[in-house]
Amino acid sequence: MDRLDALKSIAAQAIRGELSFPTNVDATLRLQQALNDPECHADAAARLVQAEPLLAARTVAIANSVTYNRSGADVTNVRAAVQRVGFRTLGALAAAVIVRQLSSEITDPQLRAKADALWRHTAHVAALAQVIARRVSFVDPETAMFAGIVHEVGGFYLLSRAHEYPGLLDGDADEWLEHGEVAIGRGVLLRLGVPAPVMGSIEAMWNGMRALPPETLGDTLLLANDLSPVPSPLLERPGATTAAAAISIDFAVGDGTLARIMEESAHEVQSLTAALI
Repeated sequence: MDRLDALKSIAAQAIRGELSFPTNVDATLRLQQALNDPECHADAAARLVQAEPLLAARTVAIANSVTYNRSGADVTNVRAAVQRVGFRTLGALAAAVIVRQLSSEITDPQLRAKADALWRHTAHVAALAQVIARRVSFVDPETAMFAGIVHEVGGFYLLSRAHEYPGLLDGDADEWLEHGEVAIGRGVLLRLGVPAPVMGSIEAMWNGMRALPPETLGDTLLLANDLSPVPSPLLERPGATTAAAAISIDFAVGDGTLARIMEESAHEVQSLTAALI
């Protein structure tokens, strides 16, 4: 099977919902569903989180990041961390664990390096989206962070399958965009139960349509993606904003500018990114 046929095959499977996940992803999906239950209370949530070491560590780290720790008093246990960040952020963190688990069984060094780079990109986009939402576009910041966490989930899934098809990632951007990104991305997002507004924002990113200053969740995600200091290691879409061009993105926001806001928020973005990584 050649590269293009392999890509079309994986996309067709994703469209049909025939997704091959590592076993630990299914366990975390069940955990995420339990956390999303409106009957789940803080004590029960803390017990569920403690049962997943990676999620527990990430929850405490996020709770102690600049964004969530305004008082400067660090929490040292999962229960206090859950109470501080809230259930919506907890759901986003569970999604982050799932996204990472998609590439957990990759052993090929080159694919492993791509997966690690893709996660660093994802963490930066999620942190930037949270800050841009809160200070620039005024959409819900928790939803924006969640969108940032899952916006490349199709890419992670592709990397998890690449060892089955040698040369799968050697094609050009047009092939990935036309035959893979949307179909695979949609399939995995649906399997993860991603809400429609977040799906819509990622669709907007795929389409490359946005307004400046950002007004919608999709605009917010696109701007965060452009401003990320770590680019996606996957095939870059034609016409994508380059790192050099991203530096020049600026516009008025109230009495200030985007550049000033991002300068003021640099430590916050750095803290949140580090907690996600």
